[in-house]
Amino acid sequence: MSSLSRQILQTVEVLSTEDQHQVLSFVESLWRKRQKAITTSLETNSPSFFEVAQASIGAGEGPGDLSTNPDYMQSYGQ
Repeated sequence: MSSLSRQILQTVEVLSTEDQHQVLSFVESLWRKRQKAITTSLETNSPSFFEVAQASIGAGEGPGDLSTNPDYMQSYGQ
């Protein structure tokens, strides 16, 4: 336990039970606030589908446009 943790514990121990409950409520609210900030940070920093797929774009080979080969259009519309 760090010296700061010991100092906090010693200070809280001399408080009344009601005050200790208030301290606990405050510490829990700080913890929830921190957890929410971490969750929000993770959500905003997650990459989009495009960012993930960008590395694969253009990795395959083939014609750029199927309409450039007239054989693909053979019997179209019949």
